[in-house]
Amino acid sequence: MLLCLSANHRNASLDVLEALSLGAPRATRTLVGEVPFVAGAVVLATCNRFEAYLDIDEPLTGGAAVAAASVIETMAAASGVAVDELRTSVQVHDRDAVISHLFAVTSGLESIAIGEDEISGQVRRALDGARADRTTSSDLERLFQRALRTGRGVRHRTALGGAHRSLVRLALELASSRVADWTRARVLVVGTGRYAARTVESLRARGAEHLHVYSPSGRAAAFAASRGLIAESSFADAAAVADVVITCTTDAVVHADAFRPGRRVLLIDLGLPRNVDPEVGAVAGVELLDLETIKLHAPLDEFDAHAHARALVGDAASEHAADVAAGPAITALRRQTQSVLEAEVARARARGAGDETEAALRHLAGVLLHGPSVRVRDLAVRGRLAEAEHALRILHGVEVPHPQAGTASHSA
Repeated sequence: MLLCLSANHRNASLDVLEALSLGAPRATRTLVGEVPFVAGAVVLATCNRFEAYLDIDEPLTGGAAVAAASVIETMAAASGVAVDELRTSVQVHDRDAVISHLFAVTSGLESIAIGEDEISGQVRRALDGARADRTTSSDLERLFQRALRTGRGVRHRTALGGAHRSLVRLALELASSRVADWTRARVLVVGTGRYAARTVESLRARGAEHLHVYSPSGRAAAFAASRGLIAESSFADAAAVADVVITCTTDAVVHADAFRPGRRVLLIDLGLPRNVDPEVGAVAGVELLDLETIKLHAPLDEFDAHAHARALVGDAASEHAADVAAGPAITALRRQTQSVLEAEVARARARGAGDETEAALRHLAGVLLHGPSVRVRDLAVRGRLAEAEHALRILHGVEVPHPQAGTASHSA
């Protein structure tokens, strides 16, 4: 059974998201290594989203509700969030609802900036991380691979594909009302990772010319040299003359004493965990634009998803769910065919047949299986799987096991 616990910008505070993001690696290892019914886990942690996708062994007494309660307790312990607070901050999806949710997330339809073009890379890296940690499973692997293909399809086949939306660009949209002329503004970017690179690209798209970079880890020089920026060795000195400071790193916290009261500066914090102490916003002259502010004031009407994108996601989710549902029937048919095949191969060998005969028999079995397998999948997509299973039972004596059915999506 698939299970997803989702905390995002709609149902969780930034504090909860930050704590979950910090505890994500430990939570994933604990879920797979210590929770007996969790067969696999992929955790997606971004600046406005924390989601745990789980492959749950069945049968499980109590089903999704019991599994979700146990997972919430494990995640709470790993992140330091109170169980009751976490319970009210997550939405639980199970079975087919997990498929629809992940496909929508990967396509950018659940982001603050609808259609953002960064989320698919974050989903891919979450899967890569689970592979490296050996916490994924075959069902999760297939689910995430299909989700990534769906996301690419949505971007290529709808208006979302040409929008180039991202949280960085949305933040700069909001900042533009405070910055009279980006070409004159002195901008300091804190960080040298992938997010910092996207920030530089977005700034240049707005005409910013005076771009400086500071790295807490000492990588500013190399980052600046490859992008035509000015590297700074002292954050305090650079911030003292900057008009705009944008933080997007994982290893820096900016405090109020870094800014002189009365000097106007716009501070944009895109980090999670936070790069900027919220108290900085109380310094006279400093305007702080953080993820919480972006979430509250984002012009969401401008980023409504195209109906075509929603339809594509819905169709892809239905097809994947049908493929999963058809799996037991196809497996049962293949097992029976394999049993007959092995008996025929043994009989042929006993009569003196060689490798060429065995290869021909195995090829013939594959050809004969292909048509019925495709037909079973097609019937499953059309909601007629029961007819296919009945036909297999009547014509071939194949009994198809029935896993627990149902779909749910609810708050914990």
